[in-house]
Amino acid sequence: MAGYLIANLTIHDPKLFEEYRREVAPLVTRFNGRYLVRGGKLRTLEGSAIFKRLIVLEFPSLADAERFYASPEYAPILKLRLASATGDVVLAEGYSG
Repeated sequence: MAGYLIANLTIHDPKLFEEYRREVAPLVTRFNGRYLVRGGKLRTLEGSAIFKRLIVLEFPSLADAERFYASPEYAPILKLRLASATGDVVLAEGYSG
């Protein structure tokens, strides 16, 4: 069952965040992940959700998503993201229904 890493970010340093984007994309691929949503246009249909920059990554499993996030390869790249943006990041298990 697929696993998802979902982030809702507010970018504070666009230049540094662009460096993060360049460095993280190849690593996502190395961990068999793929972008489903990468900061495109958003439109709220119900409620008062406050999304800034939405990112949804899909991995083959939740364990794969966890391995990516906790990997030593991601640690220095994550520092770039933490220095350039704040927000919420969650891991979610997919539905096999």
